Amino acid sequence: MLRDEVTRRIEEAARSAQAEGAIPPTALPDVQLERPQRPEHGDYASSLPLRLKKAAGGPGSPLEIARAIAARVQTGGPVREAVAAPPGFVNIFIDERWLQAQVDAIVAAGLDYGRLSFGEGVRVQVEFVSANPVGPLHVGNSRGAVYGSTLAALLEHTGHSVQREYYVNDAGTQAETFARTLYACYQRAAGREVPLPEDGYPESYMQPLADEIYRDAGDAYLRPPGEPYPPALRDEGIRRMLASIRADLAALRVQYDNWFSERSLFERGSDGSPSQYERTMALLRERGHVVEKDGAVWFTAADLGEDRENVLVRSNGLPTYFASDIAYHANKFLVRRFDRVIDIWGADHQGHVPRMKSAVAALGIDPDRLTILLYQLVTLKRGGEVLRLSKRAGNIILVRDVVEEVGADACRFFFLRNSPGAAMDFDLELAKRQSDENPVYYVQYAHARLGSILRNAAEAGVDEANADLALLTHPAEMTLLRRLVSYPELIDLAARRLEPHHLPYFAQDLAADVNGFYRDCRVLGTDIDPRLSAARLRLVRAAKTVLANVLRLMGMEAPEHM
Repeated sequence: MLRDEVTRRIEEAARSAQAEGAIPPTALPDVQLERPQRPEHGDYASSLPLRLKKAAGGPGSPLEIARAIAARVQTGGPVREAVAAPPGFVNIFIDERWLQAQVDAIVAAGLDYGRLSFGEGVRVQVEFVSANPVGPLHVGNSRGAVYGSTLAALLEHTGHSVQREYYVNDAGTQAETFARTLYACYQRAAGREVPLPEDGYPESYMQPLADEIYRDAGDAYLRPPGEPYPPALRDEGIRRMLASIRADLAALRVQYDNWFSERSLFERGSDGSPSQYERTMALLRERGHVVEKDGAVWFTAADLGEDRENVLVRSNGLPTYFASDIAYHANKFLVRRFDRVIDIWGADHQGHVPRMKSAVAALGIDPDRLTILLYQLVTLKRGGEVLRLSKRAGNIILVRDVVEEVGADACRFFFLRNSPGAAMDFDLELAKRQSDENPVYYVQYAHARLGSILRNAAEAGVDEANADLALLTHPAEMTLLRRLVSYPELIDLAARRLEPHHLPYFAQDLAADVNGFYRDCRVLGTDIDPRLSAARLRLVRAAKTVLANVLRLMGMEAPEHM
């Protein structure tokens, strides 16, 4: 990667300057690079001289240190020149001939351009959405779904072995409430007059579900009046609700490798061996993180920084969600042996983060192996009017409704645009607009425009083979080239920081560069030198390759026509 090569050369130059006594012999800080705002300041800039001066003190200004380092930077290959700049920067200029040669390298790499390998040998699990199967997915879940699926794709693109998992909460109080509501609705479908549970889920979607089950099964799940629901009805309701959730996620282009049942944590082996939950509780006891008081069982981990004690088993003998979650993570780390686990939760789980990290540490697992990312919910708007969400009240804006209205591409792009910790507005009217105001349209139209140029060239018989790429010297061409070459760096940054929101912004910037090139550099025409047409056509193919790659990584289509 270009950035790595530039970093290496600056570091070697600094060490050489130290060895020759030209700069202070203090410990060398990490070389950090940034992209200058103005092209006359180079392609990269390093503040290493300023940091060295701060660490070493003594004689010599930061600018003098910068001059000593710049004079020793190895040139050739991608690096044309290193220049010292006040107050103490080393600016690096990339050789244009090297940039031109990258056009063929990009085209040859195709779908693999931007693929990195730093994650090879690392098994990562990404768990996301995991909404309780007690109702259809609402639009608030979409953000976590898009974020999680894109992050998983990024990690795979950098060599990680990734498992995408949905944690099915089919045990506990919410599943119990779901079952009671479903049975009441089912009895109504059978003609009985029964009240719905006061704490039940909305009749707006529970009654249609019960009607559907009754149409298929008749009275099979009915029990004498006053008796509780049959567990088989609960299971059938959850199965059908999960099927609906799967379909909604598929429409959003979200797929999973594994659907993990919470109930399985409490199931003993066929040979009577302890369940995952029992093994986890035994391990916590063994490690001194369980106390009993007030008739309940509590998790304690003051030695791990968790000041509060948290209930694991209620006084009625039922385990809490926290207990299930600890057993679930014990399964991830100790049974399935993932090297790293990434949980993506809604912001309402913020208080659960520190105690979950403490619980993992209490199991004897390095808590740094667990990363918990939180995302804020979505404010949906139409024509300036905020659309309210309320799952319990039955006023639900469903994922499927939004996908049907604006399309999966718009959903994915807009949900990715903001960092997950930032609140976001989703303007449905903007997402449908076919104009440059809509970033989805703007980016996809740029890809279609490149495709149109290639088709026109093929019809005109313009051959790009053996193109003389040294002819690509126009400022718009070089701007586009620099953007294309920066793509692997973007992938590296987004994957290492777990920040897929950088992808849509890169796509927008690349589309802007494509449009600038299209405006200023004609590719085809009888008045264009055929050699220049061939070179520009090759650049068009490289730009189309990169734009398609970033769109696909976001789970979006790269249209040939619009």
